[in-house]
Amino acid sequence: MKIAVGCDHAGFGLKEEVVGLLKSLNIEFIDCGTNGTQSVDYPDFGEKVSGLVSSGKVERGILICGTGIGMSMVANKFPNVRASLCNDLFSAKMSRLHNDANVLVMGGRVIGKDLAYEIVKTWMTTPFEGDRHIRRLNKIRKIEEDLKTDGK
Repeated sequence: MKIAVGCDHAGFGLKEEVVGLLKSLNIEFIDCGTNGTQSVDYPDFGEKVSGLVSSGKVERGILICGTGIGMSMVANKFPNVRASLCNDLFSAKMSRLHNDANVLVMGGRVIGKDLAYEIVKTWMTTPFEGDRHIRRLNKIRKIEEDLKTDGK
């Protein structure tokens, strides 16, 4: 599995920790930046990661900003992206199990390294349950298609 990782300045420290974890787990990734703590605009990095997921160039993405809220807003604008803000283990598990989330979003100013490690591990290893949840995801896809064709 190949994933894309990105952050803004507020998420940089946590992104670096997550990148180290991905390396230790031998997970292939693309680092989409940012690469420092100088102030940047989170939509720029959310767009890079979400675009790769949306196009199918990577299977999943991880985004980190100060709270995770801004990155979630950006990511969920992209077709085929199901981004989930997870600052706890239960949300990480359920986002995969029931929602087949393909972008994990975390708040760099909300959680610490140890919790982030556990969230990433849980999110990466939890499969999609399928079953009744497929019907629900298909409804989301239909809404997305309807909005695209109606020009709304």
